[in-house]
Amino acid sequence: MSGPLVIVGDTLLDVDLTGRAERLSPDAPVPVVSEPVSRARPGGAGLAALMAAHDGAEVVLVTALSDDAAAHELRTLLRGVRVVALPLTGATTVKQRVRAQGQTLLRLDTGGGGEVGGLTSEAAEALNSAGSILVADYGNGTVDADGVRQELGRLAARTPVVWDPHPRGGPPVPGTRLVTPNEKEAAAFAVAGGTPAGVRAATAEGPLAAARRHADALLKLWQVHGVAVTLGAGGALLSYGAGTPAVAPAPEVACVDPCGAGDRFAVTAAIALGAGRLPAEAVLDAVQAAAGYVAAGGPASLAGDTAPGDPPSGDVEAGESARERVRREGGVVVATGGCFDLLHAGHVATLTAARRLGDHLVVCLNSDESVRRLKGPSRPLVPQQDRARVLRALECVDEVVVFDEDTPVEVLRRVRPAIWAKGGDYAGSEVPEAAALEEWGGQAVALPYLEGRSTTALVASALDQTTRQTAMTGGNR
Repeated sequence: MSGPLVIVGDTLLDVDLTGRAERLSPDAPVPVVSEPVSRARPGGAGLAALMAAHDGAEVVLVTALSDDAAAHELRTLLRGVRVVALPLTGATTVKQRVRAQGQTLLRLDTGGGGEVGGLTSEAAEALNSAGSILVADYGNGTVDADGVRQELGRLAARTPVVWDPHPRGGPPVPGTRLVTPNEKEAAAFAVAGGTPAGVRAATAEGPLAAARRHADALLKLWQVHGVAVTLGAGGALLSYGAGTPAVAPAPEVACVDPCGAGDRFAVTAAIALGAGRLPAEAVLDAVQAAAGYVAAGGPASLAGDTAPGDPPSGDVEAGESARERVRREGGVVVATGGCFDLLHAGHVATLTAARRLGDHLVVCLNSDESVRRLKGPSRPLVPQQDRARVLRALECVDEVVVFDEDTPVEVLRRVRPAIWAKGGDYAGSEVPEAAALEEWGGQAVALPYLEGRSTTALVASALDQTTRQTAMTGGNR
C-alpha cells in the first residue's frame, strides 16, 4: 500500500463485564452474574483501527475525542494507531455489555452528544497521505464535521474509499469505491431512498436476489462504484450495477461473538483495495477474515499481546474461545502437525482420522521459515498463507495455527490438546513431544499413512517428468 490506511469515524469505549450466570436472582427473574471481569476496548471506528493495527497495517484514525477519562483510556487502548483527534464537546460514548456463557444479557449506554470541531490541518494532511480510506460513520458527528465530508468527496476520485454505513450515519460520498452495508441496512437504506419494500413473500425472492436488488438501488442512489451486501453466514454479494454480481460464500464456522464482524469485513476490504486488489478479490478476503474473526471469539480475539500481522483465525489465543467451549462441554481437543506442502490424499486421510478422535482439530502448521530449515531452500512450494487457507477449507479442520520453531512443542504447550496425532512412522516409538504432553496429561497416538503418498515423492515425480520431457524436445520450448 502506497500510504497508510486512514480510518475516519466515530469512536466509543466498549466495556465487557463477563462472568458466570448459574442462578436466578431471588427478587426478580433475572440471572445473577458472579465474579464479573471487566475488559475495555475501542468501539466504532476505534475498533476498526485496532483490527487494522493487529493486521500489521500502518493506521491513522481521524476521530472526534473529548477530554475525559474515557477518551484517555481509548488513547491508551489504541496501541499501534496514530490518533488524529477532532475536538469534541460533551462526554465520550461508553457502551457496557454484561455477558455470561457467551451471551449478552444487558447493555448500558452513557455519554454521547456534543459538537465536533471542523477538519484540522493535521487531519487533512493525514487524509491526503492515505493509501486507502475507511469511513465508519455512526452518526455522532465526525464525518459531518465542517470540511470532513467535502474532503472525502474530493479524495474519492483518486484514493480507494470504503464506506461502512450505519443507520444513524449519512450517505457515502459519490465516487466511493465500495460500500459495505449488511442485509438489513441495505434494505432500509434502499427503502428510505424510494425503492419499494421487499417482495420476497410475494415472489419467493431469496436473500441473494433481495441483496442484488437493494445493492443496485443503492448504487444509483449514492452514485458509488460498488456495493457489497454482507449476509452473515451467507457471505457477501458484490454488485457493480451491471452484469452478473459476484458472490463470496462464507466458510462454515461456529460463531462465538459476532460483535465487530462488519468492522472486520470493512477493514480487510480497505486494506486489500489499498494494496491494489480488485473489489471482488477484496470482498472474498473480507468474507474469510470476518468468518475467522467471529469463530475466534470476536472482540476477545483482539485481547492480549497478539503480534501485529497475525490474522485472528491463525493465532493461538484467537482460537482459545472455541477450544475452551469444546472442553467445557466435555469434548476432546485433538492436534496434529506438519508442513502440508502440496496437500495430497495422504494428508487428507490423516487429518480426517485425527478429527474422528475428538471434537475439535487444531492443525499446527510449520511456517515458511520452519519448512526451509527442515526441507531445504527449495521448499515450501506453497507459501504458509495459502497452505493455511487450503487446510481451513477442509471440513475436518477446525483451526490452523502457524508456528516458526523447528518442533511444535511450544505451540502444543499453549493449545494443550488431549490427543496429539502423529504419522504412522512413529508407531511403537516415543514421539519427540512426549515430555511436553505429560505436563497436562496429553496422549500421543500414531495414525496410519496411505501407502505411496508423500509430497517429496510428488515433487520428485514432477521433476523427473519435466527432465524427460525436456530431453525429448532437446531443451526447446
